[in-house]
Amino acid sequence: MQSELLEQVKAYFMALQDTICQGLEQADGKAKFVEDRWERSEGGGGRTRVTTNGDVIEQGGVNYSHVFGASMPGSATAHRPELAGRSFHACGVSLVIHPKNPHVPTSHANVRFFIAEKEGEKPIWWFGGGFDLTPFYPVLEDVKHWHQVAHDLCAPFGSDMYPKYKKWCDEYFYLKHRDETRGVGGLFFDDLNELGFEQSFAFMQAVGNGFLDAYVPIIERRKTDEYTARQREFQLYRRGRYVEFNLVWDRGTLFGLQSGGRTESILMSMPPLARWEYNYNPEPDSAEANLYKYYLRPQEWLATSSDIFIDRE
Repeated sequence: MQSELLEQVKAYFMALQDTICQGLEQADGKAKFVEDRWERSEGGGGRTRVTTNGDVIEQGGVNYSHVFGASMPGSATAHRPELAGRSFHACGVSLVIHPKNPHVPTSHANVRFFIAEKEGEKPIWWFGGGFDLTPFYPVLEDVKHWHQVAHDLCAPFGSDMYPKYKKWCDEYFYLKHRDETRGVGGLFFDDLNELGFEQSFAFMQAVGNGFLDAYVPIIERRKTDEYTARQREFQLYRRGRYVEFNLVWDRGTLFGLQSGGRTESILMSMPPLARWEYNYNPEPDSAEANLYKYYLRPQEWLATSSDIFIDRE
């Protein structure tokens, strides 16, 4: 039965990868994802799909992987010590999209399934995932749309799901060394099994299926916006924060590297270009300053209506 459940989840992940790649290609108009299949010696492999130099997407990747092994990596057992000494299967889809236009936000999503087994004991399984948005010149309309999709997909599973997983996202995608959020959040959940397999699987599917609904309308609204060299420079500067988070705080990056995953696939989340500037401070009352002042802190986006949030000049 366990193998049947695993195959059911894997089939969904592979279909989701196809659907998201097709949806992003259509929204871009030029981008084509190129597939690279890989295997790892310890067990398992994946399909890495990357696109570069599209009309909208400067670089993006949508990865599927299924890896397994005799023992869980240290990054997982540190989080859940009861997993020590268990064999495991881990599979999922993970994506990061870095648009060229600074007015189109960077986006990230992943959905995943783990099962850890030990002879003579019950298997331990759970689902995880979520999606989050990282704008450079945010528009409140876009942020509210992103969170409305998140809210609506959570609603059938209970009124507590959106506030709980929104809060978890705000706390997880937080750069402690910068005292700021990575972006405007979304959803993040992990260790989900209390709903039972069918409902937990259904919730994870709702999150995976909701990504295009949340992101594509924002692409369509912003992809033709004009931008300046200064705005492009600021985008590259803020991309540096993305790199900092992924290398310093992200558990998924650490798990992938410790589990012997394919390094090129794990680090496809990095932007193609980024920059750092010593002691950068935005000009007062500028759009760049407004990002820091109004957006890079947790708040209840669906209840926010201040006009100052839409200043992108």
